[in-house]
Amino acid sequence: MRLQVDVIVAFVTQATEAARKQTSTIPIVMVGVSDPIGAGLAASLAHPGGNVTGTSSLAAAVVGKQLELLKIVAPGSTNVAAIFNPTNVTFQAQQVNAAKAASQTLGLKLRFIEVRAASEFKPAFDAVVQEQKGALLILIDPLFIANSKMLGELSVQSRLITMTGYRTFATAGALMSYGPNYFETYKAAAPYVDKILKGEKPADLPINQSSNFEFVVNLKTAKTLGVEIPPSVLGFASEVIE
Repeated sequence: MRLQVDVIVAFVTQATEAARKQTSTIPIVMVGVSDPIGAGLAASLAHPGGNVTGTSSLAAAVVGKQLELLKIVAPGSTNVAAIFNPTNVTFQAQQVNAAKAASQTLGLKLRFIEVRAASEFKPAFDAVVQEQKGALLILIDPLFIANSKMLGELSVQSRLITMTGYRTFATAGALMSYGPNYFETYKAAAPYVDKILKGEKPADLPINQSSNFEFVVNLKTAKTLGVEIPPSVLGFASEVIE
C-alpha cells in the first residue's frame, strides 16, 4: 500500500485474504485460490464484482477424489488420519469440510491431526503410527509444500500409505498425489496482470478455474511399502515414478 503499486499478485487464499483486507481499490490478482466465492473474495466466477480476480485451483474440491483413490489403494484401511494446519483458517476449513463429507460417502473414519509448524511433523507422524492408522491424507497447505521433502521422507520412514494434493510430495517419497497442476494455474495468472495494467477492471475479468489435474504415483515407495497399485489406478496416473 505504501508503495502505491498498480496491481498486487497474491498467491493462494491466505495471501489474497490479507491483501483484500488492506485495500478495496488496488487490483488484486489471486493465484491458485481454491474457492474464491466461498472465501468471500468474489461474487461469482463470471463477474467477480470487486477488486479481486485471477485463478482458482479447486484444491478443496478434489479432496474427495484423493480419499477415493486412497481407499482403492488401501482397501483394508477404514481408519484414515488427516494432517491439516488450523492457522490457515479459510482454506483448511474448506478442505476439512470436503474431507468429512467424502469420508461419510466412502465409509471412512477420519482422525484429524493439527500441525502448526515444521517441528510438529514428526510427532504427528508418530501419533498416526501409534494409533495404527496405515493410511494418511496430508491436506495441502503452504507450510506443508515448503517442507514437502521432509513430509515425503517421513511417509516412507513411517511406512504409511500417504495421499497428498501436490506433486512434490510424491516425488519426495509419498505414495500418491492428486491435485491441480499449479504450474499451469500460476502461469494463467500472468495475463490478468497484463490486462489490468492496460486499463481493464478486475471486476469485469472472469476467474479462470483450473481444469488440469495431476495424479502422481511413486512406484518405488509402493515397492518399499509392499503395496500393490491396481492397474486401473496406474492407468489413471499422469506420472509414475519408478
